[in-house]
Amino acid sequence: MTITQLQYVLAVAEYRNFTLAAEKCFVTQPTLSMQIQKIEEELKIIIFDRSKKPIQLTEIGHKIVNQAKNIVNEADRMQDIVEQQKGFIGGEFRLGIIPTVMPTLLPMFLRNFIKKYPKVKLIIEELNTDEIIIKLKNGHLDAAIAATPLAEEKIKEIVLYFEPFVAYIPESHQHFSKSEIEVADLNLDEILLLQDGHCFRDGILNLCKNVSKSEFNRFQIESGSFETLIKLADEGLGITLLPYLHTLDLADKDKAKLKHFKEPKPAREVSLIFPKTELKIQIIDALRSTIAGVIKGAIVFQNVEIISPKK
Repeated sequence: MTITQLQYVLAVAEYRNFTLAAEKCFVTQPTLSMQIQKIEEELKIIIFDRSKKPIQLTEIGHKIVNQAKNIVNEADRMQDIVEQQKGFIGGEFRLGIIPTVMPTLLPMFLRNFIKKYPKVKLIIEELNTDEIIIKLKNGHLDAAIAATPLAEEKIKEIVLYFEPFVAYIPESHQHFSKSEIEVADLNLDEILLLQDGHCFRDGILNLCKNVSKSEFNRFQIESGSFETLIKLADEGLGITLLPYLHTLDLADKDKAKLKHFKEPKPAREVSLIFPKTELKIQIIDALRSTIAGVIKGAIVFQNVEIISPKK
Protein backbone atom coordinates (compact mmCIF):
# COMPACT_ATOMS: atom_id res chain seq x y z
CA MET A 1 0.00 0.00 0.00
CA THR A 2 1.08 3.59 -0.56
CA ILE A 3 0.78 6.89 1.31
CA THR A 4 -1.49 8.14 -1.48
CA GLN A 5 -3.85 5.20 -1.00
CA LEU A 6 -4.00 5.92 2.74
CA GLN A 7 -4.80 9.58 1.99
CA TYR A 8 -7.72 8.39 -0.14
CA VAL A 9 -8.96 6.27 2.76
CA LEU A 10 -8.79 9.26 5.10
CA ALA A 11 -10.68 11.43 2.61
CA VAL A 12 -13.55 8.94 2.32
CA ALA A 13 -13.61 8.49 6.11
CA GLU A 14 -13.97 12.25 6.52
CA TYR A 15 -16.47 13.06 3.78
CA ARG A 16 -18.44 9.76 3.87
CA ASN A 17 -18.79 10.00 0.10
CA PHE A 18 -16.54 8.60 -2.65
CA THR A 19 -17.37 11.32 -5.18
CA LEU A 20 -16.73 14.19 -2.78
CA ALA A 21 -13.56 12.56 -1.45
CA ALA A 22 -12.29 12.18 -5.03
CA GLU A 23 -12.93 15.87 -5.71
CA LYS A 24 -10.99 16.85 -2.58
CA CYS A 25 -8.11 14.59 -3.62
CA PHE A 26 -8.15 15.90 -7.22
CA VAL A 27 -8.65 12.46 -8.76
CA THR A 28 -11.52 10.74 -10.53
CA GLN A 29 -14.00 8.78 -8.47
CA PRO A 30 -13.20 5.46 -10.23
CA THR A 31 -9.47 5.95 -9.53
CA LEU A 32 -10.06 6.61 -5.84
CA SER A 33 -12.48 3.67 -5.50
CA MET A 34 -10.06 1.32 -7.23
CA GLN A 35 -7.15 2.30 -4.99
CA ILE A 36 -9.20 1.81 -1.81
CA GLN A 37 -10.38 -1.55 -3.10
CA LYS A 38 -6.74 -2.55 -3.63
CA ILE A 39 -5.98 -1.82 0.05
CA GLU A 40 -9.02 -3.82 1.16
CA GLU A 41 -7.94 -6.76 -1.04
CA GLU A 42 -4.35 -6.54 0.22
CA LEU A 43 -5.46 -6.54 3.87
CA LYS A 44 -8.35 -8.96 3.21
CA ILE A 45 -10.81 -6.70 5.06
CA ILE A 46 -13.64 -4.26 4.32
CA ILE A 47 -12.90 -0.69 5.47
CA PHE A 48 -16.15 0.94 4.37
CA ASP A 49 -19.74 -0.28 4.51
CA ARG A 50 -20.91 0.92 1.10
CA SER A 51 -24.50 -0.25 1.62
CA LYS A 52 -25.21 2.64 4.00
CA LYS A 53 -25.82 6.29 3.11
CA PRO A 54 -23.71 8.10 3.99
CA ILE A 55 -20.91 5.53 3.82
CA GLN A 56 -19.91 4.18 7.23
CA LEU A 57 -16.67 2.76 8.58
CA THR A 58 -16.71 -0.88 9.60
CA GLU A 59 -15.42 -1.86 13.02
CA ILE A 60 -12.00 -2.75 11.61
CA GLY A 61 -12.26 0.31 9.36
CA HIS A 62 -12.14 2.62 12.39
CA LYS A 63 -8.88 1.03 13.50
CA ILE A 64 -7.40 1.22 10.01
CA VAL A 65 -8.29 4.93 9.71
CA ASN A 66 -6.67 5.74 13.07
CA GLN A 67 -3.49 3.96 12.00
CA ALA A 68 -3.59 5.61 8.56
CA LYS A 69 -3.65 9.03 10.24
CA ASN A 70 -0.50 8.16 12.17
CA ILE A 71 1.29 6.88 9.07
CA VAL A 72 0.38 9.90 6.91
CA ASN A 73 1.41 12.28 9.70
CA GLU A 74 4.76 10.53 10.10
CA ALA A 75 5.33 10.66 6.33
CA ASP A 76 4.66 14.40 6.43
CA ARG A 77 7.04 14.67 9.37
CA MET A 78 9.86 13.08 7.34
CA GLN A 79 9.58 15.81 4.70
CA ASP A 80 9.32 18.39 7.49
CA ILE A 81 12.57 17.11 9.06
CA VAL A 82 14.38 17.42 5.75
CA GLU A 83 13.15 20.98 5.24
CA GLN A 84 14.15 21.95 8.79
CA GLN A 85 17.61 20.47 8.30
CA LYS A 86 18.02 22.54 5.14
CA GLY A 87 16.74 25.65 6.96
CA PHE A 88 13.96 25.94 4.39
CA ILE A 89 10.98 28.08 5.39
CA GLY A 90 8.49 27.83 2.58
CA GLY A 91 5.60 25.98 1.00
CA GLU A 92 1.88 26.14 1.60
CA PHE A 93 0.74 27.01 5.11
CA ARG A 94 -2.94 27.08 6.11
CA LEU A 95 -3.77 29.48 8.95
CA GLY A 96 -7.12 30.00 10.66
CA ILE A 97 -7.93 33.19 12.59
CA ILE A 98 -11.00 33.92 14.71
CA PRO A 99 -13.19 36.85 13.52
CA THR A 100 -12.54 39.11 16.53
CA VAL A 101 -8.76 38.91 15.95
CA MET A 102 -8.53 38.85 12.15
CA PRO A 103 -9.32 42.53 11.31
CA THR A 104 -6.91 43.98 13.88
CA LEU A 105 -3.98 41.57 14.13
CA LEU A 106 -3.66 40.42 10.50
CA PRO A 107 -2.87 43.89 9.04
CA MET A 108 -0.26 44.35 11.76
CA PHE A 109 1.91 41.36 10.82
CA LEU A 110 1.01 40.12 7.32
CA ARG A 111 3.14 42.54 5.29
CA ASN A 112 6.18 41.94 7.51
CA PHE A 113 5.75 38.18 7.31
CA ILE A 114 5.39 37.84 3.54
CA LYS A 115 8.31 40.21 3.03
CA LYS A 116 10.57 38.25 5.35
CA TYR A 117 9.40 34.79 4.22
CA PRO A 118 8.52 35.12 0.52
CA LYS A 119 8.65 31.35 -0.08
CA VAL A 120 5.71 30.71 2.28
CA LYS A 121 2.31 30.63 0.61
CA LEU A 122 -0.11 31.66 3.36
CA ILE A 123 -3.71 30.50 2.97
CA ILE A 124 -5.73 32.35 5.61
CA GLU A 125 -9.28 31.56 6.69
CA GLU A 126 -11.56 33.44 9.08
CA LEU A 127 -13.18 30.78 11.26
CA ASN A 128 -14.78 30.54 14.68
CA THR A 129 -13.04 28.52 17.38
CA ASP A 130 -15.11 25.35 16.97
CA GLU A 131 -14.41 25.30 13.22
CA ILE A 132 -10.71 25.84 13.87
CA ILE A 133 -10.47 22.92 16.29
CA ILE A 134 -12.19 20.56 13.83
CA LYS A 135 -9.96 21.65 10.93
CA LEU A 136 -6.78 21.33 13.00
CA LYS A 137 -7.75 17.81 14.07
CA ASN A 138 -8.63 16.82 10.50
CA GLY A 139 -5.39 18.21 9.09
CA HIS A 140 -7.07 21.00 7.09
CA LEU A 141 -5.19 23.73 9.00
CA ASP A 142 -1.54 23.89 9.96
CA ALA A 143 -2.08 26.43 12.74
CA ALA A 144 -4.53 29.05 13.99
CA ILE A 145 -4.78 32.18 16.11
CA ALA A 146 -7.52 31.99 18.73
CA ALA A 147 -8.50 32.93 22.26
CA THR A 148 -7.21 30.42 24.80
CA PRO A 149 -6.95 28.34 26.96
CA LEU A 150 -8.87 25.67 25.06
CA ALA A 151 -7.66 22.58 26.94
CA GLU A 152 -7.69 20.42 23.80
CA GLU A 153 -5.59 17.28 24.31
CA LYS A 154 -4.09 17.15 20.82
CA ILE A 155 -3.55 20.89 20.36
CA LYS A 156 -0.58 22.92 21.61
CA GLU A 157 -0.89 26.60 22.56
CA ILE A 158 1.78 29.31 22.52
CA VAL A 159 0.58 32.60 24.02
CA LEU A 160 1.08 35.60 21.74
CA TYR A 161 -0.37 38.36 23.93
CA PHE A 162 -2.96 39.30 26.54
CA GLU A 163 -5.62 41.69 25.23
CA PRO A 164 -7.68 43.70 27.76
CA PHE A 165 -11.43 44.24 27.44
CA VAL A 166 -12.43 47.91 27.04
CA ALA A 167 -15.93 49.30 27.64
CA TYR A 168 -17.55 51.59 25.06
CA ILE A 169 -19.95 53.82 27.00
CA PRO A 170 -22.02 56.60 25.35
CA GLU A 171 -22.26 60.06 26.90
CA SER A 172 -25.85 59.48 28.04
CA HIS A 173 -24.90 56.53 30.22
CA GLN A 174 -24.58 56.83 33.99
CA HIS A 175 -20.98 55.55 34.00
CA PHE A 176 -19.69 57.86 31.25
CA SER A 177 -18.20 60.30 33.77
CA LYS A 178 -16.05 57.62 35.41
CA SER A 179 -12.36 57.57 34.53
CA GLU A 180 -12.22 53.80 35.10
CA ILE A 181 -14.90 51.20 35.63
CA GLU A 182 -15.17 47.92 37.52
CA VAL A 183 -16.79 44.64 36.54
CA ALA A 184 -19.39 45.33 39.25
CA ASP A 185 -20.50 48.43 37.28
CA LEU A 186 -21.72 46.22 34.42
CA ASN A 187 -25.31 45.17 33.88
CA LEU A 188 -25.51 42.17 31.59
CA ASP A 189 -28.90 43.18 30.19
CA GLU A 190 -27.56 46.43 28.74
CA ILE A 191 -24.44 44.96 27.14
CA LEU A 192 -24.70 44.64 23.37
CA LEU A 193 -23.18 41.28 22.40
CA LEU A 194 -21.70 39.60 19.38
CA GLN A 195 -23.78 36.75 18.02
CA ASP A 196 -23.46 33.21 19.33
CA GLY A 197 -20.38 31.36 18.09
CA HIS A 198 -17.90 34.14 18.91
CA CYS A 199 -15.55 33.29 21.78
CA PHE A 200 -15.33 37.01 22.66
CA ARG A 201 -19.07 36.88 23.41
CA ASP A 202 -18.49 33.85 25.66
CA GLY A 203 -15.69 35.71 27.40
CA ILE A 204 -18.03 38.61 28.19
CA LEU A 205 -20.68 36.24 29.51
CA ASN A 206 -18.06 34.60 31.74
CA LEU A 207 -16.88 38.03 32.89
CA CYS A 208 -20.43 39.07 33.76
CA LYS A 209 -21.69 35.83 35.28
CA ASN A 210 -21.82 37.36 38.76
CA VAL A 211 -23.01 40.88 37.87
CA SER A 212 -26.54 42.27 38.09
CA LYS A 213 -29.32 41.16 35.77
CA SER A 214 -32.73 42.77 35.56
CA GLU A 215 -36.00 40.86 35.18
CA PHE A 216 -37.08 42.77 32.08
CA ASN A 217 -35.30 42.94 28.72
CA ARG A 218 -36.17 45.95 26.57
CA PHE A 219 -34.92 44.13 23.46
CA GLN A 220 -32.34 41.56 22.43
CA ILE A 221 -29.93 41.88 19.52
CA GLU A 222 -26.80 39.98 18.62
CA SER A 223 -24.48 41.10 15.82
CA GLY A 224 -21.37 39.79 14.11
CA SER A 225 -19.92 43.31 13.86
CA PHE A 226 -18.33 45.50 16.52
CA GLU A 227 -19.16 48.51 14.32
CA THR A 228 -22.87 47.73 14.57
CA LEU A 229 -22.67 47.40 18.35
CA ILE A 230 -20.86 50.76 18.61
CA LYS A 231 -23.54 52.51 16.54
CA LEU A 232 -26.31 51.01 18.66
CA ALA A 233 -24.52 52.15 21.81
CA ASP A 234 -24.31 55.68 20.35
CA GLU A 235 -28.10 55.57 19.95
CA GLY A 236 -28.42 55.07 23.70
CA LEU A 237 -29.41 51.40 23.41
CA GLY A 238 -26.74 50.08 25.75
CA ILE A 239 -22.98 49.70 26.07
CA THR A 240 -20.57 47.22 24.55
CA LEU A 241 -17.18 45.72 25.31
CA LEU A 242 -14.37 45.70 22.76
CA PRO A 243 -10.99 43.97 22.51
CA TYR A 244 -8.22 46.52 23.10
CA LEU A 245 -6.64 46.31 19.62
CA HIS A 246 -10.01 47.10 18.04
CA THR A 247 -10.07 50.44 19.88
CA LEU A 248 -6.81 51.72 18.37
CA ASP A 249 -8.34 52.71 15.02
CA LEU A 250 -11.46 54.38 16.39
CA ALA A 251 -12.05 58.05 15.66
CA ASP A 252 -11.09 60.46 18.43
CA LYS A 253 -14.75 61.21 19.20
CA ASP A 254 -15.33 57.50 19.78
CA LYS A 255 -12.14 57.02 21.78
CA ALA A 256 -13.52 59.57 24.25
CA LYS A 257 -16.25 57.04 25.09
CA LEU A 258 -13.82 54.25 25.97
CA LYS A 259 -13.51 53.31 29.61
CA HIS A 260 -10.71 51.05 30.82
CA PHE A 261 -11.21 48.68 33.71
CA LYS A 262 -9.42 49.03 37.02
CA GLU A 263 -6.57 46.60 37.55
CA PRO A 264 -6.42 43.70 37.30
CA LYS A 265 -7.97 44.39 33.91
CA PRO A 266 -10.12 41.60 32.47
CA ALA A 267 -8.40 40.32 29.34
CA ARG A 268 -8.37 37.50 26.86
CA GLU A 269 -5.37 35.32 26.10
CA VAL A 270 -4.61 35.11 22.36
CA SER A 271 -2.43 32.22 21.24
CA LEU A 272 -0.94 30.53 18.22
CA ILE A 273 -2.37 27.00 18.30
CA PHE A 274 -1.37 23.94 16.28
CA PRO A 275 -1.40 20.10 16.44
CA LYS A 276 1.06 18.54 18.88
CA THR A 277 2.65 16.73 15.94
CA GLU A 278 4.33 20.11 15.31
CA LEU A 279 4.46 19.72 11.55
CA LYS A 280 5.85 22.81 9.79
CA ILE A 281 7.14 24.03 13.13
CA GLN A 282 9.70 26.24 11.39
CA ILE A 283 6.87 28.28 9.83
CA ILE A 284 4.97 28.31 13.13
CA ASP A 285 8.06 29.71 14.86
CA ALA A 286 8.46 32.32 12.11
CA LEU A 287 4.83 33.41 12.59
CA ARG A 288 5.23 33.62 16.35
CA SER A 289 8.40 35.68 16.04
CA THR A 290 6.87 38.06 13.50
CA ILE A 291 3.72 38.65 15.55
CA ALA A 292 5.72 39.13 18.75
CA GLY A 293 7.76 41.80 17.00
CA VAL A 294 4.76 43.91 16.03
CA ILE A 295 2.55 43.36 19.08
CA LYS A 296 5.01 44.26 21.83
CA GLY A 297 4.61 47.99 21.25
CA ALA A 298 0.82 47.86 20.81
CA ILE A 299 -0.26 46.35 24.14
CA VAL A 300 1.47 47.67 27.25
CA PHE A 301 -0.90 46.46 30.00
CA GLN A 302 0.68 43.98 32.40
CA ASN A 303 -1.71 43.49 35.35
CA VAL A 304 -4.55 41.52 33.78
CA GLU A 305 -6.98 38.77 34.74
CA ILE A 306 -7.55 36.20 32.00
CA ILE A 307 -11.21 35.52 31.19
CA SER A 308 -11.92 32.08 29.76
CA PRO A 309 -13.26 31.95 26.19
CA LYS A 310 -15.10 28.70 26.86
CA LYS A 311 -18.76 28.52 27.84
